[in-house]
Amino acid sequence: MTSRDGFQWTPETGLSQGVPSIGVISPSTNICSSSAKYDVIVVGAGYAGLTAARDLTLTGLHVLLIEARDRIGGRSWSSNIGEYPFEMGGTWVHWSQPHVWREISRYNMRTELEKSIDFSGGVNHFQLRTAQGSSIMSHEDEEALLSGAICKFVNVDGDMGRKVIPFPHDAFDLSEARRYDEISVQDRIDAIGLSLTPNERASLESFILLCSCATLETTSFFEFLHWWALCGYSYRGCVEALISYKFRGGQSTFAIKFFKEALATGRLSYLFTTPVSSINDPGDNVTVTTRDGRQYTGARLISTIPLNVLKSVSFDPPLDTQHTEAANTGHVNQCVRVHAEVSSKDMRSWTGISYPSNKLVYAIGDGTTPAGNAHIVCFGGSNNEIHPEEDINETKNAVESMAPGNMDVQRLVFHNWSKDDFAKGAWFFSSPGLLSSSLDAMRARHGNVLFANSDWAVGWRAFIDGAIEEGTRAAMTVKEELQPAPALPSYL
Repeated sequence: MTSRDGFQWTPETGLSQGVPSIGVISPSTNICSSSAKYDVIVVGAGYAGLTAARDLTLTGLHVLLIEARDRIGGRSWSSNIGEYPFEMGGTWVHWSQPHVWREISRYNMRTELEKSIDFSGGVNHFQLRTAQGSSIMSHEDEEALLSGAICKFVNVDGDMGRKVIPFPHDAFDLSEARRYDEISVQDRIDAIGLSLTPNERASLESFILLCSCATLETTSFFEFLHWWALCGYSYRGCVEALISYKFRGGQSTFAIKFFKEALATGRLSYLFTTPVSSINDPGDNVTVTTRDGRQYTGARLISTIPLNVLKSVSFDPPLDTQHTEAANTGHVNQCVRVHAEVSSKDMRSWTGISYPSNKLVYAIGDGTTPAGNAHIVCFGGSNNEIHPEEDINETKNAVESMAPGNMDVQRLVFHNWSKDDFAKGAWFFSSPGLLSSSLDAMRARHGNVLFANSDWAVGWRAFIDGAIEEGTRAAMTVKEELQPAPALPSYL
């Protein structure tokens, strides 16, 4: 099946919108009438919504899953083109992510993981292109350069951030952590600038922009510290947890397991290609109205709508002031991510930074296609103001400029998350002050409406693991309210 989402380009076919994905659901609905009342309505079929829908149907509750897209996965989905999976959003997973690893084990997919980074052959080098010129170094030198720069950046407490964030799944336990949320990455770099060499500064800024895909001024220093803590307070831990392992068949092979398990219960109703316009909670139940005017009612509703989209949905009664302000502020990640299939198979072992003049900043060799070509994934951010489909030649040039003379582009594949009405950005990354002022408000319920999304997870926020964490939390709350545990016998 082909989704309406995504773009691909080849020299032969030119640019086309819509790419194939096993995450597309057909038929788009399995219900005939909107008159039924459901136990729970789940809005959104990303990992948070899929987890909640699955857990609740398994407990015996009747669930209606409403999704604006024609597919599952939300901001994490894959497209199989030429028998090769191109990850359009969230990609990498790791056993240090507890919720993800539990589900990988549940679905017996441990052997479905493969290494993303492979330096065993080919060019086997790192290329750094900055205002000072271009240099090529070994991956060992790359690690030393980045590790040294990042350690200077995060070492605010003499212990690489461990004292500031000793327990990353309860990050605001210490008031000092909140203090670091009030400052930007630019503020921190300015404070340590004299200790950085030009190459250290360029590589540090590029790595941070890879994480936030925003600007240095609009990126929260604390949120980077939080990622660092989750990855074990080391650069090698970051590489291992963030970009090293992915599913051999693509993310959609994982997400479809959740959907199929829920569907097999016989208690899952679903509607795809159905955006929601309003949510009304008079107190005894919740009614959701779709953009085409249909209405559906449930005892509870779980909204997994991303933060940047939340203000496009009307709530009655309105959300509280703090939640509304957070939705109006939104998060800052406007990632540009472009997959390139290049004819040089030796580029499989290449990584590179091209900063600050290029519209794409960071890239890694991520696989080998069945045609024997190298797969390169490139990242840029909102400061570069590139929309790949608007000028495909500009996009191709940005890819080629990552490694001039070595990028013979045969195919480009991408999803423009910034112009996606149901995402309005990529994975969550916060601006200074957003989390310390609004994290609790984003997580709080609103009457019979609960909110579950990786954007406000306390652990692996912005990651697939955080989405599963949130879906699990919301589902358990609803289960306890709609299916209270039986009273224990008096003799116990």
